[in-house]
Amino acid sequence: MSNVIAETIRTQIGHSALYMIGARDLMGFKNGFGFKLGRNAKKVNFVKITLNGLDLYDAEYGYIRGYKYTVRSTENDLYHDMLHGSIERNTGMYTKL
Repeated sequence: MSNVIAETIRTQIGHSALYMIGARDLMGFKNGFGFKLGRNAKKVNFVKITLNGLDLYDAEYGYIRGYKYTVRSTENDLYHDMLHGSIERNTGMYTKL
C-alpha cells in the first residue's frame, strides 16, 4: 500500500518538477514520499510529504546534517495541486518554467 501512495505523490509532483529542483534519493515510506535536495535559499535539504487522514497532504521541510534532523517548516492539509506552490515557498526553488 505504501508504494502506491508514494508513487501517486511522485506522479502528482511530476518528473519535470523533481528534475528542476534537483531531487535525489527518492524514497517511499508509510503513507508518504520523501526526497533530498541540493543547496537552496531556505537551507532545506529534505522534503517529506505524507497522506493524512483527511486524504490531503502534509508537507515537512527539514535540514539533515549527520544524524541530526531539524524541521524548518510544515504545511498541513494540502490538495495535490497545492504541492508545487508549497515546495516553491519553502525551498525558494521553482518547479515549473
